[in-house]
Amino acid sequence: MKKHALLLLWLGLVCPKINFAQHLQDPRYPQGYFQWPVDTKPLLVANFGELRPNHYHMGLDCKTEERENIPVLAAAEGYIAKVKIEPLGFGRALYINHPNGLTTLYAHLNDFFPALEQYVEQQQYQQKQWKLFIDIPPTLFPVQKGDFIAYSGNTGASQGPHLHFEIRDTQTDKVLNPLLFGFQIADDVAPDVFRLAVYDRNRSTYEQQPRLYPVKKSNGNYTAGMIRTAATKVIFAVTTTDRSSGSSNQNGIYKGELTNNGHWISGFLMDSISYDETRSLNAHIDYSTRSNGGPFLQYLSPLPGYTKGIYQTASGEDGSIDLTDNQPHDITITLWDAHNNPSVLQFSIVHDSLAVSNVPTISGPLFKPNHVNVFENEVVSFYLNEEAIFDSFHFAYQVIKPAVGKPIYQLHHKQVPLYKYFSVKIKDAFAIKDTGRIIMKRSWNNKTEFKKTVVANDWYSASFRSLGQFQLILDTIAPVIRPIGRLNNSSNWSGLKSIAFAVSDNTEEIGTFNAILDGQWLCFSNDKGKVFRYSFDEHCPPGEHSLELTVTDLAGNIATKTFYFTR
Repeated sequence: MKKHALLLLWLGLVCPKINFAQHLQDPRYPQGYFQWPVDTKPLLVANFGELRPNHYHMGLDCKTEERENIPVLAAAEGYIAKVKIEPLGFGRALYINHPNGLTTLYAHLNDFFPALEQYVEQQQYQQKQWKLFIDIPPTLFPVQKGDFIAYSGNTGASQGPHLHFEIRDTQTDKVLNPLLFGFQIADDVAPDVFRLAVYDRNRSTYEQQPRLYPVKKSNGNYTAGMIRTAATKVIFAVTTTDRSSGSSNQNGIYKGELTNNGHWISGFLMDSISYDETRSLNAHIDYSTRSNGGPFLQYLSPLPGYTKGIYQTASGEDGSIDLTDNQPHDITITLWDAHNNPSVLQFSIVHDSLAVSNVPTISGPLFKPNHVNVFENEVVSFYLNEEAIFDSFHFAYQVIKPAVGKPIYQLHHKQVPLYKYFSVKIKDAFAIKDTGRIIMKRSWNNKTEFKKTVVANDWYSASFRSLGQFQLILDTIAPVIRPIGRLNNSSNWSGLKSIAFAVSDNTEEIGTFNAILDGQWLCFSNDKGKVFRYSFDEHCPPGEHSLELTVTDLAGNIATKTFYFTR
């Protein structure tokens, strides 16, 4: 055992450039088929697989020189197949289908090229809605490689000017890692490793704090020494990021693999992930640690409820390390970026019966992954289907009676993530008759969300995707429409290029916004969901006009405001 450990140490420290064997093989994608999609030098803000709240980053964020309106170019020959416009998410986006069976997506755009912009506006007025997700006939907008298709922007959930770019399998809609397609992005920097975490796999990951160990870098590789643990079965996680050459941006890594005494155990590979699966990020990270303000810790082994996705394990293995032999185990964790730059972390671990365990005893009904888990009593009930949770936990329930309002039912807490939506049912103990305006509020700490309820036999139900505190609320308060700028003080709007209105509601949720100009529907944008804005165009010619705004909230409360103006 000692000779084996010394050999691993020599391989890592004396020969840092050795090519460690990779068990997870890279997919083969066409090289050079796609060109860089924006008219700038190929540089990244973020890469595929980067860790985000509740999801992976599913493409490349391409730099646009920190400004908007850089020409966006078709990455290859094809036709524009879809256009999407939404207040958050992608903002303004278009999809191009290519003859090789792949689709490229371009998001956070400003204007499309003129013919497409005109077509989209026509569709908005036909459907009488600004928000769109439409299929476009294949023959309508063919494109060649390098054609101008749009201007870059900062629309949707973007936090700054850039282009979000994806490559998808057209048939399955799986998102592929664009960095595997041969784009010429300089990268000779291996991933950085900051810390190692060790978990007792005999306990739930949600009911323990991991043992954190600093790592030491020497000659390009990392070590963590000898670790002694009270656990007889363990899994590992690391904090790690990657960088491109000449960039300080901390991006995601591509691949990680775990070996035990030289035998491959498990690993993950960031590629071929659908948007239906992207929330499984919460099974790839220590969600409890992160949700409590801690660092991202990425597991090297799958949690028991994560049976599909980015992980593979050796035959007959679950990704954990059995330490019941009371012998030191030599562990190697190898991390790669998409340009095949590796970083290696090596250490030894042994079970020590004298070591102190930091896992408390927790009571309550045990919820298990891959099972249907049910909780119900006289006033609240819910169930989680087989795919809802990634690891076991002991469920905690509490009733909180506020000074004002309905009882609050605490269904466990936010530190356990859910993969699927679930329906919460609450029985109204006070028999409110105005059932059409009852909504359900979910809260945890300072975050809240509201859903309209469905009522049946005095049980009110709504669907959520997070645990927390739930309460019924009778909402009879209408939204508030507030003009922005000089609209309040003058009916002469001749000098204005655009008008904007802020809409607020006590539930923070707006159901619909509708604008009628002289009896005809008028298209207001709602980028980032902050204000509703209209830029004057041919739909509002010079002269006298009336503008009627109607807003509804989730409960169906209606606010209406009419403006008479001249331009």
